[in-house]
Amino acid sequence: MSKDLPLNSLGLPKPPAETRVVVAMSGGVDSSVVAAQLAEEGYDVVGVTLQLYDHGAALAKKGACCAGQDIHDARRVAETMGFPHYVLDYENTFREAVIDEFADAYLAGATPVPCIRCNERVKFKDLLETAKDLDADCMATGHYIQRKIGPHGPELHSAADPNRDQSYFLFSTTPEQLSYLRFPLGHLASKAETRALAAKYGLPVADKPDSQDICFVPNGNYASVIEKLRPGAADPGEIVDMEGNVLGQHKGVIHYTIGQRRGLGIGGLGDPLYVVRLDPDARRVIVGPKEALSTRIIPVREINWLGDEPFTARSEWHLSVKVRSTRPPREAIVRPISGTEAEVELLNPEEGVSPGQACVFYETGGTRIYGGGWIWRGR
Repeated sequence: MSKDLPLNSLGLPKPPAETRVVVAMSGGVDSSVVAAQLAEEGYDVVGVTLQLYDHGAALAKKGACCAGQDIHDARRVAETMGFPHYVLDYENTFREAVIDEFADAYLAGATPVPCIRCNERVKFKDLLETAKDLDADCMATGHYIQRKIGPHGPELHSAADPNRDQSYFLFSTTPEQLSYLRFPLGHLASKAETRALAAKYGLPVADKPDSQDICFVPNGNYASVIEKLRPGAADPGEIVDMEGNVLGQHKGVIHYTIGQRRGLGIGGLGDPLYVVRLDPDARRVIVGPKEALSTRIIPVREINWLGDEPFTARSEWHLSVKVRSTRPPREAIVRPISGTEAEVELLNPEEGVSPGQACVFYETGGTRIYGGGWIWRGR
């Protein structure tokens, strides 16, 4: 492979026909368009779909990725575009790396984000290794995020369409993974463009609805899934105020999240009360006024750093951070404690900062992602 050859659209110095690319196909429109587009450009495309959990439970559920219907849809796209497609059984890996931790985190009073762990521990780890075993030059996915080449190598940037941006879920992508991954949809201005491409290629999934829920949680009912995985998880307990006064009873800590206001069953007590803390060991839900949710200092660990110089090279980094996927980045000072731990100080306090959520680092006023870590205790 000569370095003098011009780079193809995937940034590799050889013709598309000699470039093998594994496409992670969920059966949805995004990854299907990526596979079809690369196949049309003449790449040696291999589609791979992961079976992540039991077919029987998932077949009846619309909008869940990596289940029976989705495997069928991915296969039809591969047939339409004429490239090989494989299904890999990752049920055990997924259960051990994602589902078990999800259940345990909820039991510990945290609010986990299993989609990040799935990308980190399954898709960008085991599947990426499989792609290398298949002698692929790179792996492409349908994620809405951009990979750009900077002066120090590949950089991670937010998607062009802020409404589709998935950077919060991909902060733990390592520099090594980033060198091998490609995200062909990240530059598109809207989802409508993706669907137009699907129609252009004649794909059977062009009008398929987007998935909404976490794939293994039907209808967003976390509590019922956790009760099945961890019997006894819904044991009742007390709802108390910040001084420890009992205000009522609850039907299990797993039914509550920090910042929750509705459904507490303790109305008529004057000012609205919010869940400010969960104490699973004592089976207590602690509630308080809205101002008690306000957090300025956030401890973060398991940091994945994507900056050009080492994380500990500075005593503080002036960045913006997201503490939930649905919130805009807020200006903050990130103070390294070690290579993987930091204290994050928000310039303006945020409400409802919850252990188990990610704290993702962004360039202030720009699009670059500098990595992030996991919030590990309340205040």
